[in-house]
Amino acid sequence: MVKVPGKALYICAQCGAHSAKWSGQCPECQAWNTLEESVVRSASPRHPRFNGYAGDPLLAGVRSLADVQPQAQSGNATGNGELDRVLGGGLVPGSVILIGGDPGIGKSTLLLQTLCALSSTLSSLYVTGEESAEQISLRAERLGLPRDNLRLLTETCVEQILLHAKGELPAVMVIDSIQTVFTDQLQSAPGSVAQVRESAAQLVRFAKQQGTSIFLVGHVTKEGTLAGPRVLEHMVDTVLYFEGEPGSHFRLIRTIKNRFGAVNELGVFAMTDRGLREVSNPSAIFLSHRQQEVPGSVVMVTREGSRPLLVEVQALVDESPLANPRRVTLGLEQNRLSMLLAVLHRHCGVAMFDRDVFVNLVGGVRINETAADLPVLLAVLSSYRDRTLPRELIAFGEVGLAGEIRAVQNGAERLKEAVKHGFRQAVVARKNAPNQAIKGLEIVAVERLAEVLDLF
Repeated sequence: MVKVPGKALYICAQCGAHSAKWSGQCPECQAWNTLEESVVRSASPRHPRFNGYAGDPLLAGVRSLADVQPQAQSGNATGNGELDRVLGGGLVPGSVILIGGDPGIGKSTLLLQTLCALSSTLSSLYVTGEESAEQISLRAERLGLPRDNLRLLTETCVEQILLHAKGELPAVMVIDSIQTVFTDQLQSAPGSVAQVRESAAQLVRFAKQQGTSIFLVGHVTKEGTLAGPRVLEHMVDTVLYFEGEPGSHFRLIRTIKNRFGAVNELGVFAMTDRGLREVSNPSAIFLSHRQQEVPGSVVMVTREGSRPLLVEVQALVDESPLANPRRVTLGLEQNRLSMLLAVLHRHCGVAMFDRDVFVNLVGGVRINETAADLPVLLAVLSSYRDRTLPRELIAFGEVGLAGEIRAVQNGAERLKEAVKHGFRQAVVARKNAPNQAIKGLEIVAVERLAEVLDLF
């Protein structure tokens, strides 16, 4: 391995004190396990400075913002519509994308499919630190992917990776995964905070200098968050999260951060024996297995990123043998369900203090917006009363603590999406009711939660 000069130093994350060697306790503030390894760089920089200008260095000085001519960032289409959607239209040259998810959810499969498709038009390099070259080739053969133009490298030292990358000059590169990559500047083990941070910094610097689009595969913790330092998410341009229930063949990619497009975009995929396939109309897929009219089921229209999405909300209310009834949610925030049940009791007189309440979003979708409040309460009331709601009914709206039904954004687009899928009745907030009637759709506008109880 090529040894890069540099001195290791340990810095306390709490008080900032420096130490020449690691110890369990900071000698200054006496805090435990706060010393993190870092690198002291020499006064002469070892890496070329990146300031955004490849020409005259005088242009790097202070200038007026009006004198800076913006350059259009045109993305390279990956050939996968759902991936392009979450990326903001395609791969921007020099961008760094961090993608995380549970083990076996399909991160490596999706990136291998993408690079094999791009390799026919763009130079591509797949760097693997977890699997052998034979394993990657076997997966590509099993998925029926073209393998002629894709370049492959098995390496974990970031200096060696960049040395090969400078010789190949790929337009797109995948690092699988960032937790297996290490730098010779540090003595800590691969995957540690310092190793991940320094390795990512070198890769980001290379991407900006050479204009290479880099995918970084990241591991996640048992809580579902990206492992490693939080600064890693600030260093990259785009952060994508893979989501999906273990028993479902659907996979969702959600945009958490994107400097080139909208955040909270959602891409939907289906896992098949030929790899991940994009789902261009996820609403139809999520509603395809919906049963006939049953108690505790209602369809809501949520908005993920730039498109509306129809999702079925199911609720089950049953007598509880416990002193503290259970509040279980899948795909929703549990605290919000408790708040909605309190509003239902206070303003409608429907008490659930002796009932277990279970709420589920079909298809493994996770919803964070407040438009799910009204559909959740409709499903809970339907199950509690054992009354079915009309099959062609949709609902969306925020429920306030005072029992009012608040409007949500993009109400007109949500209603138009519902009409496309054959729904004929909608319960919405009064301010979400359109000024002009929508053909084939009956709008029921409500202002208070108590009005909803009288409808069904």
